[in-house]
Amino acid sequence: MTPLAIPLPGSWSVADALRAVRDDERPFALVGSWAGSRALVGSAPARVLRDAFPSAGPDQPAVTDGFVGGGWFGMLGFAMGRQVERLPPPPPRPAPLPDAAFGWYDHVLRLDRDGRWWFEALDDTPAARARMAVLVARLEAGAPERGWSLDGMTLHGGGAAAHRAAVAECVERIAAGELFQANLCLRLDGRLSGDAAEAFAAAAARLRPAYGAFLGLGDAAVLSFSPELFLRRTGRDVVTAPIKGTASRTGVAERDEAARAALAASAKDAAEHVMIVDLMRNDLGRVAAYGTVSAAPEPDVEAHPGVWHLVSRVRARLRDGVTDADLLRATFPPGSVTGAPKVQSLKVISELEGTGREAYTGAIGYVSPAAGLELNVAIRTLEVRGTEAWLGCGGGIVADSGPDAELREALDKARPIAAALGATVPDAAGERRRPVALSARARAAAGDVPVETWRRLRRPDPAGGLLETIAVQDGVAVAARRHLRRLAASAALVYGIELPRDLAARIEAVAAQAGEGRHRLRVVLGPGGAATVGVEPAAAAGGDVPDAELEVVTVTGGLGPHKWADRAALAGPRTPLVVDLDGAVLEAGFANVWAVEGERLVTPPADGRLLAGVTRERLLELAPHVFRAEPLDLDRLRRADGIVLTSTIRLGTPAGFGAATPRAREAAARIRELLAPAPAGAPAG
Repeated sequence: MTPLAIPLPGSWSVADALRAVRDDERPFALVGSWAGSRALVGSAPARVLRDAFPSAGPDQPAVTDGFVGGGWFGMLGFAMGRQVERLPPPPPRPAPLPDAAFGWYDHVLRLDRDGRWWFEALDDTPAARARMAVLVARLEAGAPERGWSLDGMTLHGGGAAAHRAAVAECVERIAAGELFQANLCLRLDGRLSGDAAEAFAAAAARLRPAYGAFLGLGDAAVLSFSPELFLRRTGRDVVTAPIKGTASRTGVAERDEAARAALAASAKDAAEHVMIVDLMRNDLGRVAAYGTVSAAPEPDVEAHPGVWHLVSRVRARLRDGVTDADLLRATFPPGSVTGAPKVQSLKVISELEGTGREAYTGAIGYVSPAAGLELNVAIRTLEVRGTEAWLGCGGGIVADSGPDAELREALDKARPIAAALGATVPDAAGERRRPVALSARARAAAGDVPVETWRRLRRPDPAGGLLETIAVQDGVAVAARRHLRRLAASAALVYGIELPRDLAARIEAVAAQAGEGRHRLRVVLGPGGAATVGVEPAAAAGGDVPDAELEVVTVTGGLGPHKWADRAALAGPRTPLVVDLDGAVLEAGFANVWAVEGERLVTPPADGRLLAGVTRERLLELAPHVFRAEPLDLDRLRRADGIVLTSTIRLGTPAGFGAATPRAREAAARIRELLAPAPAGAPAG
């Protein structure tokens, strides 16, 4: 191959270059300090690599200083850590992105440090020169600006209270010797209208991030304004620059200088920082030549948007034969966004965070045969799918962390990013609903004293597939279309697949073969798209239904909006009542939960933390003046006149923390009467 590098005549902005490619397949822009340049922009990859660590082979000689030419550009999502370590099932993922997504780009536009644009290609071919002509024509013609807006952001799920409780429990686990540090994050939700590339260009111009990145991924996009370098490999030499330790900056010189000095002198931040530096030294040591790993004795205090950070640089030289994929497997996920020891911190993150991380706290950048490897740590990162947008924020928890201080620090990191995008972040004080804690030490750290503690429920494993349970009455599948709509939506979101085309017909045939009476039909859809359909007898929906005795369990972020085939943790003599760390009641092991309050029945809202059952949906539609969706906590549930569970097969089940109340039994019977099975021959719903 003959590398191609041609200087271009115009003086365009990064926004101009991004507009020139934004409507192509998989556009990207890296801005800041990448490859010693101001920006790299590209689009239309020749091929795509999914859910794998990329390698680009040995470096080729550079044609000019900073020559990149092309290579793999994209992201490693945080979930790629599961390819490296065996970890518990993740928290719910409200809007999943690919675990990893890289495109092979055989050409790029590069803005060098002197402000000159170059067209570069890995091979000088007629196709490359034709592509250059197309891009130059677009740049000279210019593309119009497009509008965009980001709505004010709100805390997801359990929000401030859940994060405080998670920090409190993490401090307890550190005190018990389980780990030294874990990076705990929370999520802010918003809605992005308009052009995501335009939003990135505008915010990047304000924030001037060292390692900013935009990735267009079809119906999704990632807008990263990261200050942190994860890895840079040039030849066999590697450097990482972990950030750990934070103080606020206000723009008032005297106060900011005092904050800088306090951060430099902080024993807590120094301890937090040195643990992560040691972790990164250890990670690099797995693939480095003996004796080549080194770090500066003291960190630098650097200014970043809205905050001061402690930053160190760890250097190493790779052993012969180590590939880029080997390097990534040895070091991913970045230590500054996990904790120490890394594997145990990853397990704690899986248990204590309310949502699964996507690109956030993964890595974005390139792996190039000409320029080597360079990836950021994807912090200060807005992610978009459709119009849904979310921004992660968090910090390292150590032995003397305080829940309120950690919440403030997390939101301080998010605030400048949101402001640059025209949005706001909630105040750290927030709503102080009573958090659920698991021990006296954690309750004390959270500043609250609940009267009882509960066991933590293991999350279902998404690898086991999705489940739908459908009632069959006299050979007819009841509300089958509703169930299939829900299953199809989950399959598309979680696995990116469609239902088998013959699934509806198979369900209808299996239901018909069941004959008279009431049956339970189960559909299990595997991650690869294979579906099984089975049927078995079920108890009649009418008559006496035995009480369900409830056992309170905690699941941070709940079980999520999908019905998983993995139900093992929900089995037992008592029915699990799932409660989040903010004290919110979410659902029961096999059913939705209702509090009987006079003539009304109240169920928790479908906010992404629970499965919105088909029976629940039918009740809310049939009698909205009686059946209402409102926030429900344990105090309110205990004060209710009764508790009812609703599900596809049993319809209405009286429940309680011991025996169900008479009002619960009455309400359950009323629900069963309202949803009485349709006679034979009725439509399938």
